[in-house]
Amino acid sequence: MATGEKYGIERYPLYEWTKAMIEKPAKREKYLKSFAVYVDDREVYAKAAADGLETVLQPLVGCGPIARIIKPDTNPANNPQPPE
Repeated sequence: MATGEKYGIERYPLYEWTKAMIEKPAKREKYLKSFAVYVDDREVYAKAAADGLETVLQPLVGCGPIARIIKPDTNPANNPQPPE
């Protein structure tokens, strides 16, 4: 959010959605525990890359801060998408 505020929120279409989410205590707690892994500067990448990352990270589940690994379905027909 700070980047959007620094460079102009009009360049960041998810700014308002993100701000609304983190202002709710329950949502804030949930999202502070969620992280995305980027491959080649992309949040969405080939299934083979996601499967490989899952294999490497799986031994860390339950040790320290990693509670679980989720590979979201990015097909809009199966997963409601945030506003553009």
